[in-house]
Amino acid sequence: MESWILLGATSAIARAFARRLATEGATLFLAGRDEAELEAIAADCRLRGAAGAEVLAFDARDPAGYPALIERLAAQEGVLNAASFVGSMPEQAAIDAEPRLIAGVIADSFTGPATFLQMLAPLLEARGAGTIVGIGSVAGDRGRLGNYVYGAAKAGFATYLSGLRNRCARKGVHVLTVKPGPVDTSMTWGMKMPFMTSPESVAADIARAVKRRRNVIYSAPIWRLVMTVIRLIPEPVFKKMSF
Repeated sequence: MESWILLGATSAIARAFARRLATEGATLFLAGRDEAELEAIAADCRLRGAAGAEVLAFDARDPAGYPALIERLAAQEGVLNAASFVGSMPEQAAIDAEPRLIAGVIADSFTGPATFLQMLAPLLEARGAGTIVGIGSVAGDRGRLGNYVYGAAKAGFATYLSGLRNRCARKGVHVLTVKPGPVDTSMTWGMKMPFMTSPESVAADIARAVKRRRNVIYSAPIWRLVMTVIRLIPEPVFKKMSF
């Protein structure tokens, strides 16, 4: 039976993905900061058929806590998989007013999960199996006026995942990069965005991509086309655009 650790397990997409895994009988390690909320998610997953659902403390801004998680996972037998849903996106105006917020965005959306996955990768490689799923964002495909700090963090994470995929493929471990467009979650509350999708739809896309061993997916798929067009806009023109 397979096991999954979900970083940032209280996020809407992580919850939807956890529910899917639970119905398949997976063992779940739900990692995050809100223990009470994690316990509620774990109870729900057990009711849905999870072989087990254990809560683990994880704070992307506190790497000192990572070794204990790695040690717990090392004790779990069988195929081990990981998915990182961690990230934070303050309004760009708030960051402009207080640049020190950048450090938290980078830690949550890039360096924290990357550090953890870097520590976890040898364990999966030693077993010669497993999947790592990293949640990036279409925001990382090109710096935009409205969220370029968050976009920069997700761009860095996507590049990291690309290199990790290259490394781990040699040892039988697959790495999937997921680039969602706007998703109807608390992070986008009140925002009006095109092609907005649901956490359940993103979770379904992830599940299919894991089974098919895809490398990079966009969710919803239309964002692959949209971002291709956006990347092709000449810089002199792009600088005058307000989106």
